[in-house]
Amino acid sequence: MPDPATYRPATGTIPTAPGVYKFRDPHGRVVYVGKAKNLRSRLSNYFADLSTLHPRTRQMVTTAASVEWTVVGTEVEALQLEYNWIKEFDPRFNVRYRDDKTYPVLAVSVGEEYPRLFVYRGPRRKGVRYFGPYSHAWAIRETLDQLLRVFPARTCSAGVFKRHNQIGRPCLLGYIDKCSAPCVGRVSAAEHRHIVDDFCDFLAGKTDRLMRQVEQQMQAAAEELDFERAARLRDDLGALRKALEKQAVVLGDGTDADVVSFAYDDLEAAVQVFHVRGGRVRGQRGWVVERVENADLPELVEQFLTQFYGEQAALERATQDTGAAQSGAQVVPREVLVPSLPPNADDVQYWLADLRGASVSLRVPQRGDKKALAETVQRNAAEALAQHKLKRAGDLTARSAALQGLQDALDLDSAPLRIECVDISHIQGTDVVASLVVFEDGLPRKSDYRHYAIKEAAGDGRSDDVASIAEVTRRRFLRHTADKAGSAGTAVRDSAGREDLAQDADMAPEVGIDPTTGRPRRFAYPPNLYVVDGGAPQVAAAAAVLDDLGITDVAVIGLAKRLEEVWVPDEQDPVILPRTSEALYLLQRVRDEAHRFAITFHRSKRSRRMTASALDAVPGLGERRRTALVSHFGSVARLREASVDQITEVPGIGATTARAVLAALHGASPDPSDSASAAGKVPAGAAVRAMGDDGVQSEERGNDR
Repeated sequence: MPDPATYRPATGTIPTAPGVYKFRDPHGRVVYVGKAKNLRSRLSNYFADLSTLHPRTRQMVTTAASVEWTVVGTEVEALQLEYNWIKEFDPRFNVRYRDDKTYPVLAVSVGEEYPRLFVYRGPRRKGVRYFGPYSHAWAIRETLDQLLRVFPARTCSAGVFKRHNQIGRPCLLGYIDKCSAPCVGRVSAAEHRHIVDDFCDFLAGKTDRLMRQVEQQMQAAAEELDFERAARLRDDLGALRKALEKQAVVLGDGTDADVVSFAYDDLEAAVQVFHVRGGRVRGQRGWVVERVENADLPELVEQFLTQFYGEQAALERATQDTGAAQSGAQVVPREVLVPSLPPNADDVQYWLADLRGASVSLRVPQRGDKKALAETVQRNAAEALAQHKLKRAGDLTARSAALQGLQDALDLDSAPLRIECVDISHIQGTDVVASLVVFEDGLPRKSDYRHYAIKEAAGDGRSDDVASIAEVTRRRFLRHTADKAGSAGTAVRDSAGREDLAQDADMAPEVGIDPTTGRPRRFAYPPNLYVVDGGAPQVAAAAAVLDDLGITDVAVIGLAKRLEEVWVPDEQDPVILPRTSEALYLLQRVRDEAHRFAITFHRSKRSRRMTASALDAVPGLGERRRTALVSHFGSVARLREASVDQITEVPGIGATTARAVLAALHGASPDPSDSASAAGKVPAGAAVRAMGDDGVQSEERGNDR
């Protein structure tokens, strides 16, 4: 464990100007980013007596091994640089108000020809407009069901849409007039988009205009004695009013504002945000985060505003090229109501106004409806923190006990904060794959998961698990060594003596940062504990690879399935952990996750090989035209029943290729003189031949699941 006194800079060398600072661990990984009006004053606080520091601050300074800073001209520049560095380095000790992926939103795929309405959870995508988030998915579905009678837009998936387009019949929603059925041509693409635009306007707050239009149409239909249409419009108007009732008016003046509130204790803080648009609460979201420093309420407000609205602005920029992005006025509202102003409120307000492209009012509500709403948001934050404490208390204790138990049982220098585990999956030596999963602080870090395709053994087809473990270990740590070399300006050679290209030190000044992408290298630092699925032979193979590469700061163990024994290199007897210990439970979770990840990849690879299409055998027919054929006909079975003339309707497919396709599907010769082939029909019952996938993947695959 590093001692802060060993890397404390001399007080006189730290400038008194505003700036941003970074703490790095012994491997050069950035673990914390902060900003200060006075760098000397702020940094001196980190090197005080450890017993006086906040628990998370104490853990941070004892994890770090160095500190560096960058001086800027103004506090606004420091604010922007701090946000950029937090986003770039993703420091583990910084508070991250990530977009909450557990809250459902109502999504509209405006980037498609026929936009679709659907409930969605997850990261934002291009070409999609989002409304919400909402507390419950059922609330979205209930509201959507009411609005579909007024705005009968498409809600089906791409597969369902394509299938009904091929069969020429709409789905049930089309028959009951809750879908305009663009799949069968009841409305054109322009007419369907007009319906979707009205739906988006209604959810965006333009409700009065739409309701007046429906009411005027109802009265016009009644005057024309079209009472059936007037009755439908009357029901539509009732559905719109019922949907509006679910969004209570909280601010009568049509205010656009975000209301933010906090509840916190010594270790954690909960934040809740109510999004008010047009005087109505349009969405709500919340987070619970750890407090790294003993930050007071104004500092918590500043951290949240910069990160939350910075992320929203980044999402907007990522979708601008599709025309589906929200405007800056929707990302940052006219008013942001907070429980306390940040220390540099003017600078934060200026930064928010720059994101919005117009003025922003950042203030604390003092009286009236806005103060009452702020109190409601604060009660929600306090309730969220209380529920989180009840839910997570046992989990936090268990994870701490598990990491400490592993340190004690394996005689490690420190708790294994980063654990990596490797598992091999195959069936009798075929389709051999491996997975590498990563756990940090006892929790999975899925963005760092990796897949490996292993070269199969020649001869009898049997796979050597020991050799596979060695191959994966070598490839993983060659990547680590190469990343370090890229930062240090040295060369790295693999087992075959090939020299990796190393970046010059002047071109890669940031340790662990890829100079090409500007992003942190995921494997520029090693794990504290490397786990292999197996016993003594597998552990010995992995340890031998690390010795060969000169890596000495990684502990290697193996977890055998049969008796759950923990094998350590160069030890004849395994380490037996108590069956009820949290340490063993954590190892089992890591091993099982690696096994699940490997099995999933193995099944997908085997499935692709076993279901390889007979179209692969057609000379000159590439993947793009194969996909076009199957997409046009819907299935290989329908393609088999088609004629040559029908196949040539697909762009890029000529008569010769069409006859070759039919010949491949029916196992016949593609001879143009064959009457059956020339007519486009081949006798049924012929055998279909599928080709196997003989290719071997040699590249690592990253998957964020």
